Amino acid sequence: VQLVESGGGSVQTGRSLTLSCTASGFTFGHYAVAWFRHSTGRGREGVACINSRDGTTYYGDSVNGRFTISRVVSKDTVYLRMDGLKPDDTAVYTCAARYTLSGHAYCLAGEYDAWGQGTQVTVSS
Repeated sequence: VQLVESGGGSVQTGRSLTLSCTASGFTFGHYAVAWFRHSTGRGREGVACINSRDGTTYYGDSVNGRFTISRVVSKDTVYLRMDGLKPDDTAVYTCAARYTLSGHAYCLAGEYDAWGQGTQVTVSS
């Protein structure tokens, strides 16, 4: 199981970025997927998660209303659209996947066993 992330970069406050997480060597069909971020000052934080059954999504309080997680099954890709970026959003963003037949979403880092390499997002004021 390999996850490949892309789309990070440096932007100014208020701008948008879209991160991608693509499955390599497997399909996302029965996988719940989530995005986490890690920064030096705030540690690891759950950003968003999506289930495998019907695309139900959940968001962390700090990003709710600004970020959108989505999946395109045919491309085996999960996206994280980030709007209204703030300096506090600066972090390494990592996607994670978990095989499940339950169809549930999983939003805690400890519930995942497959992780991408991370992509840096830097937001300047």
